[in-house]
Amino acid sequence: MPILNRAAELQDEVTEWRRHIHARPELLFAVENTAAFVAEKLKEFGVDEIVTGIGRTGVVGLIKGKGEGARTIGLRADMDALPLTEISGKPWASTTPGKMHACGHDGHTAMLLGAAKYLAETRNFNGNIAVIFQPAEEGGGGGNLMVKDGMMERFGIEEVYGMHNLPGLPVGHFAIRSGAIMAATDEFTITIKGRGGHAAQPHRTIDPIAIGAQIVSNLQLIASRSVDPLRSVVVSVTKFNAGFAHNVIPNDATIAGTVRTLDEEVRNLAETRLKQVVNGLVAAHGAEVDINFNRNYPVTFNHATETGHALRIAGEIAGAGNVNAEIDPMMGGEDFSYMLNARPGAFIFIGNGDTAGLHNAAYDFNDETIAHGISYWVRLAEHRLGA
Repeated sequence: MPILNRAAELQDEVTEWRRHIHARPELLFAVENTAAFVAEKLKEFGVDEIVTGIGRTGVVGLIKGKGEGARTIGLRADMDALPLTEISGKPWASTTPGKMHACGHDGHTAMLLGAAKYLAETRNFNGNIAVIFQPAEEGGGGGNLMVKDGMMERFGIEEVYGMHNLPGLPVGHFAIRSGAIMAATDEFTITIKGRGGHAAQPHRTIDPIAIGAQIVSNLQLIASRSVDPLRSVVVSVTKFNAGFAHNVIPNDATIAGTVRTLDEEVRNLAETRLKQVVNGLVAAHGAEVDINFNRNYPVTFNHATETGHALRIAGEIAGAGNVNAEIDPMMGGEDFSYMLNARPGAFIFIGNGDTAGLHNAAYDFNDETIAHGISYWVRLAEHRLGA
């Protein structure tokens, strides 16, 4: 079946909500205004239970179906923006310099609100739908906090589903895969402690910059020589800070970056090899080092059965030829991973068309996507709860 007639009817109204949110971006957990807007809309729709403050500023609305079923399915959207200054030039562009919705979370929130309105009107399902509006996806781990707050247990959520827009994928298309679909996003900071001195007398120093340069080069050997070439790993150094003058070798240097992997075995190996490489090089030069390896978002792993449900509904909405069931995994991260670790579920991409890329200052969510997203959420909810 194509997009639902009611979803098409809601298109203009939901677009207004999306643009309202887009013009008023908020970062990380400081999404109080967006969360209040969401809660207000859920109240207008007649949602049965609305709980705020989950995961600090998250919102969950519970919609009860017509039947007596007790099963609950969770549908999740993220609410936070990014610390960028928008250059899209759109009439609804960010009104706050240094903040913008550069990842489409405004569209995710609006589509799920549209689905909530539809589901609250029809209630054509047997059980409960929990609509989950999450803060702090962009580096804050809001999904983790919502899980730790007991959200799954409190609402009896048995399965959980997420959706993200994808620039370059045509509007009306979907893409998904079973298993690892997005990477773990670990971060490292390496502080090399040498001995500073005059740049003209390097033999009297322990040069942390020279040591750091060797570390940067040798970390690339983790991917090329330590990990099976058929398995994915990315080690990227993104910061190298040292020194303050042309004629002074500094005491310290700091290197930082990220490690991306798609399974726990490679994740563990990458961390072990990074520490071995750094400690070995630093010791060889008589320096000292502090290594901080932070395990950030885990792998976003789609469960096989739930991926099948998502594929079926995406095929109904878009047509089977417009659904990529084997999209390549992406090395970006997503904290919906914490919810998928807590409950079975699936994460799907929906086409945003030919737009600027995610995290780009010229990006804008494509409002033509809205009716397709609403239709997916509604039909998935009805399918999983027996309608």
